Amino acid sequence: MKIAITGANSAVGQTLLGHIARDGELVGIAGVRSKTAADGLPAAPNIVPRVISYDDPARLAEALAGARCVVHLAGILIEARGTSYESANVEASRAVVEAARRIGAEHVVFVSVLGADPRSSNRYLKSKGEAERIVGEAGPSSTVIRTPILLGPGTAGANALLRAVSKGKASLLGGGRYVMRPLDVDDLCAAILTAARARPQGHHTHELGGPEPIAYRDLVQRFARAMGKEVAMGAVPVWIAKLAAGIASRLSGGGMTPQVIDIITGHEEIAENADAALGVRLTPLDETLRKIIRSA
Repeated sequence: MKIAITGANSAVGQTLLGHIARDGELVGIAGVRSKTAADGLPAAPNIVPRVISYDDPARLAEALAGARCVVHLAGILIEARGTSYESANVEASRAVVEAARRIGAEHVVFVSVLGADPRSSNRYLKSKGEAERIVGEAGPSSTVIRTPILLGPGTAGANALLRAVSKGKASLLGGGRYVMRPLDVDDLCAAILTAARARPQGHHTHELGGPEPIAYRDLVQRFARAMGKEVAMGAVPVWIAKLAAGIASRLSGGGMTPQVIDIITGHEEIAENADAALGVRLTPLDETLRKIIRSA
């Protein structure tokens, strides 16, 4: 069975390709934006790199041809000059769904984010909500998986923990008192492959979080203890961080913004965890932290 993946060079994409490479029944069409990105993908007989563009659905369909399921991972949290939520999160999703329809794919799996809502006042959450709507209304049957912070080797969350511990001190937004539901990236990949294999009819939206809610400051301290180190904890008032981010983002045309800070410091809440529905046995948080340490 062929599975096409957009954003295949992301941390999730690389991990998902690792799962596919170890499965003799799957072939992964790994879609990336450049030859350089393609060169960095895992090398395996059943991994087929493809350089793709979201500007032309017809050419995108040619690149993804043969896939029975399309996994859409590509998207951005932080805008840059010339790259917006509208282009990277909404229009790219529209192109992927149209390409999936053209190649006759049976299912689309879209990895979204907790809190996604087309009515949200937060532009990032709004763009993800609009992308979910497009996936649900315009293409084949689909599964949306809304995720919290992801942890595992190579993820942004893991890199932030490693930086904090290596410095021996951490200045946390709001003192790091916001509560998270860290999800092991391997667990997300297992859920994606479950949906890709099952290809359920209709449109399904799931929230998938890790097994343990934890305040970010406690997560940093726990990670430090696992590494046998100590971290001095400091606090940056959220209003100061948002003021500075607002000024810097206006001057640079992108980067960290007040709305991104709202995403980072928001409590991650899950009404009903979909681990059972998606056939996932959640990895204990301590085991996830040990995996990050072993890979560092």
